[in-house]
Amino acid sequence: MVYDLEQENKEILARYKDLISNTYRTLDEEQNKLIRKAFDIALDAHKDQRRKTGEPYIYHPIEVAKIVANEIGLGATSIACALLHDVIEDSEYTYEDLNKIFGKKIADIVNGLTKISVMNHQNISIQSENYRKLLLTLSEDFRVILIKIADRLHNMRTLESMTPEKQKKIASETVYIYAPLAHRLGLYNIKSELEDLSLKFNNPDVYFDIVERLELAKESREKYIEEFKKEVSEQLINEGLSFSIKGRAKAISSIYRKMLKQGVTFDEVYDNYAIRIIYRSDAKNEKFLAWKIYSIVTDLYHSNPQRMRDWITQPRSTGYESLHLTVLGPDKKWIEVQIRSERMDDIAEKGVAAHYKYKEGFRQNSDEKNFETWVTEIREVLENQQSLSTTELLDNIKLNLYSKEVFVFTPKGEIKILPTGSTALDFAFSVHSDLGTKCLGAKVNGKLVPISYILQNGDQVDILSSQNQKPKADWLDFVVTSKAKSKIKAILNSEKNHLVEEGKEILQRKMRHAKLNFNDEEINKMQKFFNLKSSQELFLGFQNGSLDIGDIKKYSEGKSLFSNILQRFRKSPNKNEAFEEAPETNLDLIVFGKDEEKMNYSFAKCCTVIPGDKIFGFITISDGIKVHNDNCPNAINLRAQYDYRVLPAKWVNEESFKNRIKIEIEGLDRMGMINDITAVISNSMNMDMKSMSIESNNGIFLGNINLEVKNRSQLEETFKQLKNINGVSRVKRL
Repeated sequence: MVYDLEQENKEILARYKDLISNTYRTLDEEQNKLIRKAFDIALDAHKDQRRKTGEPYIYHPIEVAKIVANEIGLGATSIACALLHDVIEDSEYTYEDLNKIFGKKIADIVNGLTKISVMNHQNISIQSENYRKLLLTLSEDFRVILIKIADRLHNMRTLESMTPEKQKKIASETVYIYAPLAHRLGLYNIKSELEDLSLKFNNPDVYFDIVERLELAKESREKYIEEFKKEVSEQLINEGLSFSIKGRAKAISSIYRKMLKQGVTFDEVYDNYAIRIIYRSDAKNEKFLAWKIYSIVTDLYHSNPQRMRDWITQPRSTGYESLHLTVLGPDKKWIEVQIRSERMDDIAEKGVAAHYKYKEGFRQNSDEKNFETWVTEIREVLENQQSLSTTELLDNIKLNLYSKEVFVFTPKGEIKILPTGSTALDFAFSVHSDLGTKCLGAKVNGKLVPISYILQNGDQVDILSSQNQKPKADWLDFVVTSKAKSKIKAILNSEKNHLVEEGKEILQRKMRHAKLNFNDEEINKMQKFFNLKSSQELFLGFQNGSLDIGDIKKYSEGKSLFSNILQRFRKSPNKNEAFEEAPETNLDLIVFGKDEEKMNYSFAKCCTVIPGDKIFGFITISDGIKVHNDNCPNAINLRAQYDYRVLPAKWVNEESFKNRIKIEIEGLDRMGMINDITAVISNSMNMDMKSMSIESNNGIFLGNINLEVKNRSQLEETFKQLKNINGVSRVKRL
């Protein structure tokens, strides 16, 4: 391929100028020199490299640096690191080179980014040790993870050049790991864009349908916002306030979540956009003005008290501050209104990075303290990593990344922020680990309660403890914070760990005798062979005698089981023989992989698959290939954690297959409704209805129908006709 190098050099220079044009006003001469030096090194390091699109590779670090500077708001050091983030991995420059040129701080950050990047290129699960290392980089220098999020955002924006399988893998990993991290760091815009782009590649039909509907509603939305602005602005101007009012559509992924959660269509999601009032204020009057504007808005429009959220009096642990209210707007429809100062808006847009701009005069210290507390908790969980399986670690951390919060008080009146659903025992561990391990009970608002008591907003909690108390296994049934869970497990497992070490030594001796290498790879294979959840269970088996040398012999004979799993499930050349092996599946229905091979498979139980659905195959350890719907609730987790076991799958000869599904139908009850429904299903669509149950309550009916469907297009046409029946308000597939 021929490239116009002169034109590309002009474009590189133009992109660099665009980067510095937004930073030179805020950075001094020394800082701008640093950025220029980083650019020169990056340009040299990537001079012979190109992206999959064919563009010069240097475009990518420049765009990542722009995100770091403009969308996250970081300074010269981070911008330089963003420009250099792939230099160690992709060129001859080493850590020592960067240390000499830029100093230890920049070299360490770039090295941290290189470690994460190397992990992502390995064809193993991000869920494993990689995720631990990713979080450890966060606890060392949060700029590493902020730049990594910027890197992932630009990769997601340019994902079109990848194969569909690679797109889905990266999109699933993004929504599984990076979007929650962006959320926890207060990067709400980036978090929303990451989720939207993930939806675009994981479920393009849904994504583009919502995009189209938002575009169609754009004109009426803008008209509505102008009307609101006109009415509110007049009152705010009379009060001498300096402000701006803008409207924005809700994130596409957010709208889709509401559609799924509430079982409604796009048109029924009443708050798919919001209005934001941003005012200018000094530190002294900031809170007062927020409530003043709230008063003006609620004087003009009726508000819904159930949907009022005060994040100014008590900011979220991410530092987010805003007043949220829902009002009956000019067209008598509910609309969300957000009220925040310019400082609050900056922090809401740019997250934890923006905090450092507001250290003086505002309530920044408490926000920064909340963030530091969270980082400390992450570190504590990681220090107890031996007591947690990797899946548990991921689930616990993600819980604390995304969960809503409850605010409670110590006996001295200090505020503690915990995830919603936290118990008195979680509170005890949040105060101090020793207090948690010795917790007997608690006094909440002066009343004695058990340690399993679920805390409510505003509770004042006093922990009762005893030196004789020790953690018990059932404590794990009701604690929710990662700190409490990891500490309890660490103590409970201390004795178990001793037995594990004994078992490890026994296994090592027996493997040596069987002439097998004792290493991580072999242990993992052995664990999977015996269908055990962890290597600890394997070691304990040899410690307590449930496994012995005979089992090692069995393993040795069949240890290639997993590596040959695809071969075992390939279709036999003899059709009759293949049919006898798997009579429950039609091998001519689905083919797998790039070569479109016919293999034995069965359908996963976690989702319903009908011919025409987008599907993929997943290689299980002991149950062959399972076929999942692309929209399966577990699809994102499987792609993010075990991408190397995911197989592309394609339908063939789908008309020869029938599949049973269940649908739910709801609407206004009337005479003849059941006849109309059965007429569509049996007569118009010629479908086989296996069962039907309908309940009527105060004029509203809810029905469940089991159908035998040939393919997706038949199902979609059935839904269309059912929705056209007079009185039917909702039809959905269960």
